[in-house]
Order: sequence, then structure tokens, then C-alpha cells
Amino acid sequence: MTQNSRFTPPSMLKNPHIQSILNSLGPRKIRAKRLANKLDSEILTLTAKDGTRLLAEYDRSKTPNNSLIVLLHGWEGSSQSAYQVTTANYLLKQGFDVLRLNLRDHGDSHHLNFELFNSTMTNEVAEAIACFFETHAYEKRFLAGFSLGGNFTLRIAADHGSSLKLTAAVAICPPVDPTNAMTALDNTLFIYERYFFYRWSKSLRKKIAHFPEHGFEHVLNSARTIEDMNSFFIDKHTPFDSAESYFQAYSLIGDRLQALEIPAHLIASEDDPIIPAEDLQQINCPEKLSIELQEYGGHCGFIKNLSAHSWVENRLVDLFRGYL
Repeated sequence: MTQNSRFTPPSMLKNPHIQSILNSLGPRKIRAKRLANKLDSEILTLTAKDGTRLLAEYDRSKTPNNSLIVLLHGWEGSSQSAYQVTTANYLLKQGFDVLRLNLRDHGDSHHLNFELFNSTMTNEVAEAIACFFETHAYEKRFLAGFSLGGNFTLRIAADHGSSLKLTAAVAICPPVDPTNAMTALDNTLFIYERYFFYRWSKSLRKKIAHFPEHGFEHVLNSARTIEDMNSFFIDKHTPFDSAESYFQAYSLIGDRLQALEIPAHLIASEDDPIIPAEDLQQINCPEKLSIELQEYGGHCGFIKNLSAHSWVENRLVDLFRGYL
């Protein structure tokens, strides 16, 4: 790993929980709200082959380089998440156009589709991206994702990279073995499980407000943990008969990424409190995949100063510029 690709935060920011929390809250969130108001984003509804509709925000650089970066957020994030907005703003300044794509039932998109989101739904995301490119021509096409969005990024790159004519892809802190990630979430600082439980519950209440026929209010009212929620929703609202088979379906372990035909980069941190770094060893790494394991960074943080600017924004530009 070269010096330029090494993340070294100041001492007061080395704590992994500080890194993780500052990714979405505090100064970065305040800055993101200000930047979001300044962006002249075009709201798009992109349609997959089966009629699934996904919501996106499209921004054009004032100094375009004929390249587009599709950004995918993490679980229960959105195109308006602080890290999505600040990253998009930085990329725009470097000449890249940006498409911030919402996964199903994320952002303000709960009304667009009847069926609930689950983490195996990569095909509809790939088809929504293809729908965008039907009317937008770019010489270079890039894909980047954070956390679960990073997991989606690598699976899409492996399964659809060539058909989408992607130039390269980058995943930041993706869950590699979702079973282990859920265990880590249960065993780390309690605020993470509470955060995701709150966000998922709120999302599902939005869903049922649009589609009351789903009738799962009783589950939302009685559930106390993510495990409670998983036990119901995996069985009732996915094609899988167990949590184990569901988690296996979107894992990256073994030969899952062997079909990669485009360059892909995976950036992770050793101190990630919810994604075990040792899971990277379970990937049979294909020739096209490069893995950068940083000593610090927490979960998707990589915060380099007290203003909560992220090193990842610089790293994405460095990586993608190498393909221009």
C-alpha cells in the first residue's frame, strides 16, 4: 500500500466509534444539509425490467470529464445521507457527474413498489442503472457503495459489470459474511443495534402506511431487537426459509466474486466495529479485485479532521482518475 493510499487519522480521531459516528452525524451532517440545499439535483425515477421503480438524484459537474459515478448508500441510508451528499459534492468538484441511487424502500421511495426491500435485490438495482444509461451517455462509468451499498456494488460489478459497461467499482466497508456481521452488531457498542433497529422500524412504518394490506403492525409493535424483526420478515417477506440461507444469499465469501471482469476495489478497516475485518480472508480474491485494509477508519468513517472530512472522498477520486 502506497503512502497516498494509507489513512492515518490524528490521535484524537483514532477511536473506531468516533470514526463511525462522525460518518453520519455531527459536523458532517451539518455540512451535508447545507450542501444538499445548494445542489441542483434532478430527481429521477428509474424503472427495472420487471417494473420496479427506484428513486435517484442526478447531479452534473460544472467542469465535466465525461464520467459518471453511481453512489449506493448503506442499509437504511439514502441519497440524502450525509456521507452521500458530501461525497457527491467532492466528486462534482473533481469533474465527475454523480447519480445517487436509492435502494428500494430507502429515502422517500416506500410508495413506489409493493414488495419489501431485501438485501438480495441486486438485479433491480443493475437494471435501474441500465435504465439511466439508456438516456445518458458517458465515456467512463463508475460504481461506488458504502456498507451494504458496497456489498451491492461488488455483486453488481461481478454479475453485471460488463453488460453495464462499468469502468471500475469501489466498495467501502461492505459486509462480507452477513451472518458474522449480524453477530458483530449484537456484540459491539449497543448504540449501533439501536440505531439500525430504530431506522428499520421507522422505514417499515412508512411502508405499511402506503400498503396497509401488508398487515405487520403487530410485529412492529412487539419487536424489541433486529433479531426479532429478522425472524418475521425473512420468513414472510423474502424467498428464504431461514436467516442463514438469506444471509448466505448476499455474502461475498468463497468464489462469489470470481466472475469479475472489471477492476474492483474493496476498502475496509481493521477496527470496523460492525464488519469483522477477518471475514475478508473468506473471499477467494479474483485477479480483478484489490483489497485495501486500513488500520483505522471505523465503519465507513475514515474521518481525517475535526470538520469530519472523509479520506474516502479523496481516495475515490484517486482510484477513478486512474481509469480516465
